[in-house]
Amino acid sequence: MSRVLIVTGGSRGLGAATCIGAAEQGYEAICVNYVNNKERADQVVAACEKAGAKAIAVQGDVAKEADVMRLFETVDKELGTVTHLVNSAGIVGPYGRVDEIKAEDLAPLWALNITGMFLCCREGVKRMSTIHGGKGGAIVNVSSASSHLGGPGINVTYAASKGAVDSLNWGLAQEVAAEGIRVNSVSPGVIDTEIQPAGRVEQVGPNLPMKRVGQAEEVAAAILFLLSDGASYVAGTKINVSGAR
Repeated sequence: MSRVLIVTGGSRGLGAATCIGAAEQGYEAICVNYVNNKERADQVVAACEKAGAKAIAVQGDVAKEADVMRLFETVDKELGTVTHLVNSAGIVGPYGRVDEIKAEDLAPLWALNITGMFLCCREGVKRMSTIHGGKGGAIVNVSSASSHLGGPGINVTYAASKGAVDSLNWGLAQEVAAEGIRVNSVSPGVIDTEIQPAGRVEQVGPNLPMKRVGQAEEVAAAILFLLSDGASYVAGTKINVSGAR
């Protein structure tokens, strides 16, 4: 079966590393989803094509249902039915104590980190599930070590959104396991990507058990394992990629 991969937030960070790693592992077709930076997405597409994959960049804000529908329909037409899905798109913030946060500041976070992931899972299941005529597949959701660390004093909001991801991941895994779909997640710790606030990598790294932060490729390796046939009996699992934190 030809492997058709969609990676949301695929133009940067963990998403970009996953797209390129998948191409290097022989995935036949890869969709690089992005929101604003077409140049970055095109660079990832070029890297995937250099590794031998057919790749396309598709703009879309997965916090918006219409964009999610268009993303999956575009892949249907240009690459074929999705067989592998990585939900990597996400944002952080608002920063601050819980008693400092305004309701309106939470809306973008919930919309992307929770609703957007839910919608992408929904569209993936509609195409992969054997009860819908699909041939099965694999979904990997990107959570965060914050979901169990809590982010007190600075980012409880983000931690809460990733706690919702953990619940979605576990529940969906049970729901579709008998329909040929494996659902798993990775839980990165502090990773050296542009999502980190300025100075955080240098400040936090020496204080971690491994005395360094992680790299995007290290998280991508865990994602690609969970997508692979090597994880054929792995479902409902969360792999911590956090350097023992």
